Amino acid sequence: MPTKVIGQKAIIVGASSGIGAELARQIAEGGGLVATVARRTDRLQPLADKYPERVFPFTHDVTNYAEAPEVFQKCTDALGGLDFIIYCSGVMPEVGPHEYNTEKDLAMVDVNISGAIAWLNAAATRMESTGHGSIIGIGSVAGDRGRCAQPVYNSSKAFLHTYLEALRNRLVKKGVKVVTIKPGPTESEMTQGMKGTMPVNDAAAKIINLKDRTGEHYLKLTHRIAFFIIKRIPSPIFRKLKI
Repeated sequence: MPTKVIGQKAIIVGASSGIGAELARQIAEGGGLVATVARRTDRLQPLADKYPERVFPFTHDVTNYAEAPEVFQKCTDALGGLDFIIYCSGVMPEVGPHEYNTEKDLAMVDVNISGAIAWLNAAATRMESTGHGSIIGIGSVAGDRGRCAQPVYNSSKAFLHTYLEALRNRLVKKGVKVVTIKPGPTESEMTQGMKGTMPVNDAAAKIINLKDRTGEHYLKLTHRIAFFIIKRIPSPIFRKLKI
């Protein structure tokens, strides 16, 4: 059970399933207060019913960017402050090896990039003013190279990594921590059928333990080693590999 959240106040954006739902559960069970944000209210309500004094659900579609500042403010009001925010929302529709589907691609941009900007800009504005807090974004090992299987998903995560690095460099002097998490495949609705996925409870526990450690973090040592090498493979060689 996480021990680093007792009395802390958190916002989880994308809390209806996968890592986000598990993070919300572990924070609530660990003694923290959590505002859960997702478009599927029915997925949020059971945890709120179980911990009515610790869990505050908010219905919001992250593609409605203009609503984000208002919902963010409602979350912080309900919590009575904010110690950390984790942006977990993400989509990865199946893309065929010869498919170039703009509708699918823009859906990924909307959720994985634009939604993150709207929410984390709001968090950065508050935390720069207060000089307190952690901003955590759930990136992916997929963002470390441009793989042929998922061009826009990979690119969306690469954008998130760079955006978080820029926030980190801006906010470090204000005492605000900015953390980039790079999981490999983790149990979720997006990864059904994949082999070797990390149990979602393990991933969430690791993320909570890393939430105040500024920088980029892989959840597995093997990934850190492997991607140190993969990022340095010259492009002419990389494009011939089935990685």
